[in-house]
Amino acid sequence: MRKSIIQLGVAGLLAAAGAFSFAATAAAQPRAAAQSVMEEPDSEGVTIPAKLRRQLVNYTTREAAGTIVVDTANTYLYFVLGNGTAIRYGIGVGREGFTWSGVKSIERKAEWPDWHPPAEMIERQPYLPRFTAGGPGNPLGARAMYIGGTVYRIHGTNNPATIGHQVSSGCIRLTNEDVTDLYERVQVGSKVVVLPQSDAPRMAGNEAAPKISSYAAPAAPSRAQQTWATIRPSGIY
Repeated sequence: MRKSIIQLGVAGLLAAAGAFSFAATAAAQPRAAAQSVMEEPDSEGVTIPAKLRRQLVNYTTREAAGTIVVDTANTYLYFVLGNGTAIRYGIGVGREGFTWSGVKSIERKAEWPDWHPPAEMIERQPYLPRFTAGGPGNPLGARAMYIGGTVYRIHGTNNPATIGHQVSSGCIRLTNEDVTDLYERVQVGSKVVVLPQSDAPRMAGNEAAPKISSYAAPAAPSRAQQTWATIRPSGIY
C-alpha cells in the first residue's frame, strides 16, 4: 500500500511539472504564434484569374531595374528586373473618375499599416471610420508603400476579389500575398511610373499585351534569371 501511495505521488508530481512546462512555453510564445497567423493572410475561396497571378514576364522598357510601372488600363503592376524582364502582378486600380498618372517615388513603407482615411475621402464618405488599426480586417492589408507627394498608396487588401477591377479612390491594391512579395523587393526612394488610363487598350480574356509574352525558362540560367535570383534567390513567381 505504501509503495502504491509513493508511486501515485511521483506520478502526480511529474504530471504537474509537465503541465507547468507546457503553460510556460505557451506563455513565452504568444507573439510568435500571432505573427505566424498575420504572415499568412487567408484568401481561401477567391480564385484569381491566371493572367492576374504573379509571374515573370518579358517586358521591354527603358526604365531601370527596381522601377515600379503601373499599367492602369490593364490592371497590371510591373516590377522591372532589367534585361527585358519584369515581375507582373494583378492589381485593383482607381474607379472611374479616380484614376491618375505621373512619375513619383516610394516615400515610406509599413507592415500591417494603420488606416487613416485622408480628408478628401472622409468628405466624400463621412461615415468612414477616422482610424482603423493594422491587421487582417484593415482595408490596407498586409503591407503599404506610400507614394510621395500624393495621398495614394500601393497596398494589400482584405478583399482579393477586387483584383483586376477599377474599385479604389486612386490607390493601387494587390493581394496580401503579392504585396508582401513586392514589399520585400521595393526600396524607399524607388521610382513609380503610373501610366494613364488611355495609354493602352483594355485587354480582353488572355490576350497578350504589346511587347509582353509568357516567360519560358531556358535550360541554362540566362543573365536575366541571374539578375532575378540576385534580387530574390528562391521561390516560384
